[in-house]
Amino acid sequence: MKFFKPLLLTLATMSLSTSNTTSARADEQSSASNVVTLAPEGMFETTGTWSLGTRAGDYIYVAGMRGIIPETNQLADGDEARIRQGFENMKSIAASEGATLNDAVRIVVYVTDMYRFRPLVNKVQEEMWEGSAYPPRTIVEVDRLNQDDIFEVEGTFYAPLPVE
Repeated sequence: MKFFKPLLLTLATMSLSTSNTTSARADEQSSASNVVTLAPEGMFETTGTWSLGTRAGDYIYVAGMRGIIPETNQLADGDEARIRQGFENMKSIAASEGATLNDAVRIVVYVTDMYRFRPLVNKVQEEMWEGSAYPPRTIVEVDRLNQDDIFEVEGTFYAPLPVE
């Protein structure tokens, strides 16, 4: 029963209605339960049947971000630069809804070579979080990523909506 109370509270929070925030949203698309699709201005366009992120109540869910430079729609050159850009992309989408990296409640990182890329992920994350508490993180080695990329990061953020 202990498990179900937090789950019910989370589901209830997620189903609360959303209000206007500062982000540009994908044609203001939302579901019947007010899950809003996010498409912040200045970000790259998706290449398939996915969105950059969604807001469901007080939570922001950012899709897997790779090191794509929004202005050029090209992957950043160099392993560390590409990893940093992926984190920056995730940060930008979260910020469009009022969240900071310190509001991350969980991140998941995918790398194609744990031995080579985990130290770079750690370095970039240390620098971007500037010594503050890190969110829970899962890092997984995968065989392959889109466009034979080396890295992808997704995140969940808590950003309470203003009380009306």
